[in-house]
Amino acid sequence: MSEAQGIDHYLAGLLSERGLSANTVAGYRRDLAKLQAFLELQGRKTPVALSRADIPRLLEFLRGQGLASPSVARCLAACRGFYRFLLREGHLRHDPFLDVTVPTGSRRLPKALSIAEVQRLLDAPGRNDAGRGRHPEALRDDAMLEVLYATGLRVSELVKLDLDTINLSAGFLRATGKGSKQRVVPLGAVAIRKLRRYLASGRPHLLKSRSSNCLFVTRSARGLTRQGFWKIMRRYARDARIRRPISPHMLRHSFATHLLERGADLRVVQSLLGHANITTTQIYTHVERGRLKHLHKRFHPRG
Repeated sequence: MSEAQGIDHYLAGLLSERGLSANTVAGYRRDLAKLQAFLELQGRKTPVALSRADIPRLLEFLRGQGLASPSVARCLAACRGFYRFLLREGHLRHDPFLDVTVPTGSRRLPKALSIAEVQRLLDAPGRNDAGRGRHPEALRDDAMLEVLYATGLRVSELVKLDLDTINLSAGFLRATGKGSKQRVVPLGAVAIRKLRRYLASGRPHLLKSRSSNCLFVTRSARGLTRQGFWKIMRRYARDARIRRPISPHMLRHSFATHLLERGADLRVVQSLLGHANITTTQIYTHVERGRLKHLHKRFHPRG
């Protein structure tokens, strides 16, 4: 079995059997491409030629690519899964990654916007400079930004929303997350109001006489892409005078951070974010502890 064939079979199984999302599987493919590059550099013709003695050299190779410890750990995790697959399929007699310790490194804290920055960003599409705030695209963008912050959705979940997944009268939407797992998330009054305005005055003008089941559409009657929304958000961030780099995921982080700052239960935040494991959500408690430490230092007389 060639490298490419083995990796293709493994990734196909992740999609069909484990139900991982296409984006997650694409990440596995990128990590396994680094393994392929290492094998070629070492003159190994197939992945089964990798030995236990090669693992330290693989680690050195990955670090030489400029990868941080979390990226090296993720890449090694992808390699371990791939070699377990080869072992199950009978292509290997011994797993070279057995008992290999994955370097975890320090986990980066998620970056969140301040409440003032979020407010300026959410207000940006509604500005009436040259009538821009009344354009159908502005109504769509206004609704998308508001929904993203109101629900904490991933951007991939946001652009996949269709008309059947929202219930404005009940005030909820149904999101499909990683592994095709669905969850119900409340919208909030402001998001409902902006969605109603977009559906009444923005979406029909974008579609004209055409039809689409996608909630957020372009003038070509197609659903907006992740990349398209990223560009839109960066433009509004400039309009909102947010000087640091921004991404849609920062609104998700801001959603979780601001909830916890106001006393939300960690389990509730886990459910809203769609995290399978609460340890993933617990990273936000570090953000909150950092904020408390800052406030203590600033306001306590002996801080």
